[in-house]
Amino acid sequence: MSLHVLKNNDIAIKVEDHGAELRSLTKIDSGKEFMFQADPKYWGRTSPVLFPIVGGLWENKYIYDGVTYELPKHGFARDMDFNLVKETSDELLFELKDTEETMKVYPFKFALQIGYKLEGSKVTVTYNVKNDNDGTFYFSIGAHPAFTCDLNTDELLFEKNGAAVKDTLKSGVIDMSSGCLSEKVIDVKTTEGVLALEPKLFDEDALIFEDRQSDSVTIIRKDDADKVKVSFDAPLFGVWSPDKKNAPFVCIEPWNGRCDRVGYGHALEKREHGNRLEKGESFNTAFSIEIL
Repeated sequence: MSLHVLKNNDIAIKVEDHGAELRSLTKIDSGKEFMFQADPKYWGRTSPVLFPIVGGLWENKYIYDGVTYELPKHGFARDMDFNLVKETSDELLFELKDTEETMKVYPFKFALQIGYKLEGSKVTVTYNVKNDNDGTFYFSIGAHPAFTCDLNTDELLFEKNGAAVKDTLKSGVIDMSSGCLSEKVIDVKTTEGVLALEPKLFDEDALIFEDRQSDSVTIIRKDDADKVKVSFDAPLFGVWSPDKKNAPFVCIEPWNGRCDRVGYGHALEKREHGNRLEKGESFNTAFSIEIL
């Protein structure tokens, strides 16, 4: 595994070719680190890509073309080595393609590219998925970046179109026994878009916000002037920290896809929030992380 470094006058990032995973984001002037450093006491990752599924499958399986397959939560891309295909002074681009092993659990040919580009104090992360099959390709993709914070003092600011969101957001709730979405929906109350973090927020796993309720989330630190803003154009997003661990981080996760609902019937092509590409088509999405 190799770490690749990009820096400009404002920030520096490190990206590992294993999983094309962002492992570090620091300010040049202070050296301050903003990414959680994968302490296995809490969670052994920093910013994995979720592909070709986001979340878990009902009973850990799906059915395609009459055949039943199994996939682990969040798929396999995060545990594979990507190839670095482009490197400039301000940009890195990694690529992963299907293999004999991936075809056994996900019978599709694909090319997944993950890019990182610096501009001032912002890094933009891009995902490009290409269908290399003769027929339709079904997939989900999502981000899972973890940012340092104090769950007992810090806050989140939810905005949409540059303004604070309404006072109450609606969140789906995970069934902890299966890892799939329950029928329960809860109100997440904010004050002019600001939510005070506290460890018990994550007692039932991630908060899941559907229907484009927000397009940016800013982490506000009580003891730090620097803020971290995650901006995205995604149909839904998750906010997560490990349950009952009071971990020193929170994840802001733009998703194009999510876990199955409890009791889902396993059909790959009918999964909620799933994406489909026809022969030769590509899917593009992006999100940004900015130090304010």
